[in-house]
Amino acid sequence: MHRTLSRVAALVAVLATLVLVPANPAFAHEQRQVGAVQFTVGWEREPTYTGFENGVQLILKDAKGNPIDDLGDPPSLKVQVASGGQTSDPLELKASFDADTGLGTHGEFDAAFIPTAPGNYTFHFTGTVNNQKVDESFTSSDKTFDPVKDPAEIEFPAKVPTNAELATNISRITPRVDSAASLAQADRQAAKKAKDDAATATTLAIVALVVGIVVGGLGIVIGITGRSGRKAATG
Repeated sequence: MHRTLSRVAALVAVLATLVLVPANPAFAHEQRQVGAVQFTVGWEREPTYTGFENGVQLILKDAKGNPIDDLGDPPSLKVQVASGGQTSDPLELKASFDADTGLGTHGEFDAAFIPTAPGNYTFHFTGTVNNQKVDESFTSSDKTFDPVKDPAEIEFPAKVPTNAELATNISRITPRVDSAASLAQADRQAAKKAKDDAATATTLAIVALVVGIVVGGLGIVIGITGRSGRKAATG
């Protein structure tokens, strides 16, 4: 009996510990101290798939661990997204917390965009926070935040091609379509030329026939006239 009570007490203690321990976020972010400001950076929504709206998520805290809600007026902090050798224009970071309604998360700022290709992405922050200059880059990896994935792995029952795949297929097909159109145009021009040549030949043949008839008729007339003249002369 004593052992049973001890086990129950131990189980209750474990459960109480689990309840009291705050749960860590399920999504992956990279946390870094930048001077007196703590940066926590990742995706706004995870997992992240190509073709779906997402965004850069930034959470800021000061040296005392308090959230930073004010980036200045106007705010100078911007973020650029880089992937596959390409870099976006600077994106605006919009505050999640709304002081008027009290909704949103203190210290959170988001920059919306749609990733269009799978792979790793880099978020480059420049500007100032609390008068502190910032020039920091955060890159997705197994130890930071997730790379962008192809949505085909979760599609069912049909695998729908992404916009990037459609664009690639169109770019491959376009030269063939242009070539076929050029050949068709050349065929039409050749057919038109052949038709024109045939029409010209027909016209020339008709003209030649008419000329022949006329010449032949003149010959007959001349011959008849000649005979008539000789008869008159001999008569």
